[in-house]
Amino acid sequence: MQRHLLASLLALFLVIGLPLQPVQAAMDYAKQVLIGADFSNREMQGVTFNLTNLREADLSGSDLQGASLYGAKLQDANLTGTNLRDATLDSAVLDGTNLTDAVLEDAFAFNTRFINVTITGADFTNVPFRGDALKTLCAAADGTNPVTGRDTRDTLGCS
Repeated sequence: MQRHLLASLLALFLVIGLPLQPVQAAMDYAKQVLIGADFSNREMQGVTFNLTNLREADLSGSDLQGASLYGAKLQDANLTGTNLRDATLDSAVLDGTNLTDAVLEDAFAFNTRFINVTITGADFTNVPFRGDALKTLCAAADGTNPVTGRDTRDTLGCS
């Protein structure tokens, strides 16, 4: 009788606990070579692309809120309209990267390398930058973000 009762309680505990489990764990693409990969228009909150080669990848229109792209190689990648709020981009390389209309609010990008990037309409509110990166970005800054309504130059604090 006690064994049956314990088995029933255990089964009940498992059934009740199942809905509390996350539906899907965050995806992990760390240290992969994903040159030219198509990740456009996807829900990828919290995804990990640490030290990943995403050269020429298409991440346009995707939701990468809270994603980690630490040390990612994003040469010639398309991040147009991408949500990068709260993302980690530290030590990433953005060379020829298209960030048109992207939202990077509260992202961390202090040691990120920005070379020949397109940032028309991008929102960099509360993103910390080194002085040299900020100078590079301010030289290219123009436009207004269609999601937040903020001017790119204002979000960077350009004078």
